[in-house]
Amino acid sequence: MKFVVKFFPEITIKTKPVRKLLTKQLGQNIRNVLVKVTSESKMRNLWDSIEVWTPDEASDAVNDSVYGALACIPGIAHINRVIEFPLVDLDQLVEDTLSVWSEALAGKTFVVRAKRTGQHDFTSVELERYVGGGLNQRSDAKGVDLHNPEVTVGIEVRDKRVFVIDQRREGLGGFPLGTAGTTVTLVSGGFDSTVATYQIIRRGIKTHFLFFNLGGVAHENSVKEVIYYLWKKYGSSHRVKFVSVPFEGVVEGILDEVEDRYMGVVLKRMMMRAANKVSDKIGTDAYVTGEAIAQVSSQTMMNQRLIDDVTDRMVIRPLAVTDKQTIVDLARHIGAASFVERIPEYCGVISRKPNAACKKADVEQAETTFDFNLLDQALEAAKVESIDTMDWQSTEDMDRDINVKVNRDTAIIIDVRHPNEVEQGEFTIEGHEVINMPFYSINKRFVELDPSKDYLLYCDKGVMSKMHALHLSDAGFKNVGVYHND
Repeated sequence: MKFVVKFFPEITIKTKPVRKLLTKQLGQNIRNVLVKVTSESKMRNLWDSIEVWTPDEASDAVNDSVYGALACIPGIAHINRVIEFPLVDLDQLVEDTLSVWSEALAGKTFVVRAKRTGQHDFTSVELERYVGGGLNQRSDAKGVDLHNPEVTVGIEVRDKRVFVIDQRREGLGGFPLGTAGTTVTLVSGGFDSTVATYQIIRRGIKTHFLFFNLGGVAHENSVKEVIYYLWKKYGSSHRVKFVSVPFEGVVEGILDEVEDRYMGVVLKRMMMRAANKVSDKIGTDAYVTGEAIAQVSSQTMMNQRLIDDVTDRMVIRPLAVTDKQTIVDLARHIGAASFVERIPEYCGVISRKPNAACKKADVEQAETTFDFNLLDQALEAAKVESIDTMDWQSTEDMDRDINVKVNRDTAIIIDVRHPNEVEQGEFTIEGHEVINMPFYSINKRFVELDPSKDYLLYCDKGVMSKMHALHLSDAGFKNVGVYHND
């Protein structure tokens, strides 16, 4: 089976040296991706396209996998699946085209669209008319419709070869990955950072991933699954790193020491400071975030300027002026929504009474009470893994039962919600003691509790509580479960 890869239009308008550089990189990216599908595919770079073909004996499953993989490689406008014939004459060309399209034309209106490269005694328009007339006479087509056809028959004549297009699939567009620089994307596993990652990859930027862990191993596993999916589907032509920084201690320090209204901005500034250090280690000159202007209080223009003050690199915000529903829709389009929806929001609960227009002097003063040793400790404990070999478990792990026997009649309830949520509605249940232990501190403080007693974790949706209960159970605690409202 042969596939003809057409370049993204912005590639074709570049100067000759730049175009050659881009297409050369695209060719290498295609090789890197397809070798994981089949070692028997071959390809050839041309000036206006790249030809890819699989052996005649390749199965339909292999051909479909190659076709699907090509559609997810940045830099490709569309991919034509073609049947190749030698150019004999126009009558034979009609016969060859009919052999491919006869069944699909039955009872349908159609139009022929042709492109031609090389020296021939006919023009592209003459080719379209001749083949169109022949198909109309010798098939069961309803007729020719030049303006609103039900079927478009594509033909390319290149010198002495004819390519009859039997299927066309839209590509990802954008630029070949690796041609627009390298960056680090700050990822949380939420809709925003996931879509921002996709857009950066599509633009040809190779990106590493930086994750600030606020929920233990289970949280990290969930985010790894999202990121691995994005990399595997859209960016696997390049190997990149996944960096996980344990940030629970930093969050706890901010909540304990920083004035409420500055918490969100201070947290983002701490993340940017950490990103500086990580970028120094990896060797990148820019960051990517999923922030959108005015989506939350820390993302107003005034506060984002204060956040950027602590960086020494370019901050890229692909979603800066994108509304939330568009972001969610795009996450669904790229197939990531099903992963994202299972991950609880952590950063969004940091500020209890946020200030949407902080002043620089006030934020700097608020940070004077923070122990920066907590940030240093988090960075020292950071874990760096290659994304193709990183250790992780699927979020299907979240569906498993916690294999512990807890006496639910006498168990103490631990409310793991953020203090702000507790203030809005304290949780009580008759016959049970309820203690408050926010999610960001439970992994450290649980060991201080009486081991002879049983505990059930509580949160509004049951997701964050189960995530932390799984983490504690895997850490060896057999006296913890999840509180269920039913």
